[in-house]
Amino acid sequence: MSGKNLISLIVGLGNPGTKYEKTRHNAGFWLVDELARRFSAVPRTEAKFYGQVCRVGIAECDLRLLKPETYMNRSGQSLKAMSGFFKIPVSRILVVHDDIDLTPGRVKLKQGGGHGGHNGLRDITAQLGGGFWRLRLGVGHPGHRDQVIDYVLSRPGKGDQERILEAIDRAADVMGLLVSGEMEKAMHCLHSVTTPEI
Repeated sequence: MSGKNLISLIVGLGNPGTKYEKTRHNAGFWLVDELARRFSAVPRTEAKFYGQVCRVGIAECDLRLLKPETYMNRSGQSLKAMSGFFKIPVSRILVVHDDIDLTPGRVKLKQGGGHGGHNGLRDITAQLGGGFWRLRLGVGHPGHRDQVIDYVLSRPGKGDQERILEAIDRAADVMGLLVSGEMEKAMHCLHSVTTPEI
């Protein structure tokens, strides 16, 4: 891997299968799919990593994309297998996930932090500890915590879907900055975009 990389592995969180393909909880998968499309790569299932994997070059950096196929609450199993095999430090991993605390269209980049009730992040933290980078894709909140599970496992409406996909495009656009370590520039590009509160 290139010494320029700050990020060597991008992990998109989601659930496998057509039942979940277009649900809010799969926003992390959507971004990995967009990166694979842009860089002409095809994620393929690799049993030893419990997920779909491909390799891409972004901004002269060599990195891997991963979509765990373990279901969300066991995402850490896949990530631990792959990061362990390639000896990728936690600090060089970017986890992309849906976030109900951000409105659709918002994107936030941060390092570390709690899982906020997100089962994928909870399992990754349990398996690997903290310190990984996180790209939070806003999907909105249903209004009450008792509705969260059904909400994230359902499809967004047309307007929210468009805003989420626009956010994914913006995130993909700054990925060169992000993987090569220009985190503040990437944050400025992502965080300076305002979306209407819904």
